[in-house]
Parts: sequence; structure tokens; C-alpha cells
Amino acid sequence: MSEIKRLVLDVLKPHHPTIIELSRRIGVLNGVSGVNCTLEEVDRETESVKITIEGTSIDFEAVEETISDCGAVIHSVDSVSAGKKLVEEVETPQDR
Repeated sequence: MSEIKRLVLDVLKPHHPTIIELSRRIGVLNGVSGVNCTLEEVDRETESVKITIEGTSIDFEAVEETISDCGAVIHSVDSVSAGKKLVEEVETPQDR
């Protein structure tokens, strides 16, 4: 089976823990090389966060459990990269 190299997730989380703490918790998981959490939207009780995770062998279930342990939920998996190397998307005329 091919290993996951990159995940892009849309996550809804409470205000606490912060995106700093959430990033740290994900960043220490086996197979994770780096995490980027970007705050997209804030309301009274929750925050929408875009989380990009890169690594050599990302365990989706471990990521999902860590996010859940923080009181957050994955709204959608927006992008997945798997295989021997990362492949960057190429813009085509249809994308404009």
C-alpha cells in the first residue's frame, strides 16, 4: 500500500486548545515531518482551521484521533498525496 505524504484537512475546533497546541500534538506523531495550521474563520465558540501535514508515512487514523482528542472534527479531507514522492499540482488553462 502507498504511504500518505501530504494531507490537507478542513477542521472545526473549539478555541482551546490553540492552533499552536494542535500543531504540536500532530507534529510529534510518527511519520509526520511538518504541520501548518492556518486559521480561516472564527465565531463565538469555534474556529475553522486548514491543516496541512507532510511526512514520510502519515497515519490518517492517528491524525484523526489526535484532532478528536482536542475536541475538534474533520469537516473534509481537501487533498491527499501518496506514493514515492510528492507531486505538485500544475495549473492548466481550465483553472483560470
